[in-house]
Amino acid sequence: MNSSVKKFNYVADISNISHYIIREFLDNKMIAVDATLGNGYDTEFLSNNFKMIYSFDIQENACKEYLKKQKDNVMIINDSHELLDKYIKEEVDCIMYNLGFLPGGNKEITTQHITSLKSIKLGLKLLKHGGLMTICIYRGHNEGKEEEHYILDYLKTLDKGEFGVMHHSFLNRSKTSPILVVVEKK
Repeated sequence: MNSSVKKFNYVADISNISHYIIREFLDNKMIAVDATLGNGYDTEFLSNNFKMIYSFDIQENACKEYLKKQKDNVMIINDSHELLDKYIKEEVDCIMYNLGFLPGGNKEITTQHITSLKSIKLGLKLLKHGGLMTICIYRGHNEGKEEEHYILDYLKTLDKGEFGVMHHSFLNRSKTSPILVVVEKK
């Protein structure tokens, strides 16, 4: 078999790794948040594994596209994830972030480190004990590098008695390859 055809099973896509972690290590799967709807990949995963999903995106197109699926357990919110607490009044079991730009969309429209960091801080307050937050950071553009810097600096300050934070990265790929950070609330 040609080795260039063979794909990696684990070391392939950080979104798939985040799905695996949520599926295998999260006990309660009632309420989840996809803070960055995009093309709906994470929202679709969440809708198949949780009772209720709140899914955010600032791009109306992304929201309209996903609404076509008519999922009863998904609430699409055409607004910024920095406003989580405006729409969500209950604790949640899981929050997913896929930061960057909409794949196949306008690459000039990206998540911003200021709003992403605000959202993450709010999300950690909404997260139930035993809950998980996954943050995929795409660092191949300037704002992605800013998000990496500010978000990692903040997460390093979290109380280790309340939160476990793990950083997954590719060691033998480009310095701008995506990273995955997982936060578990004790």
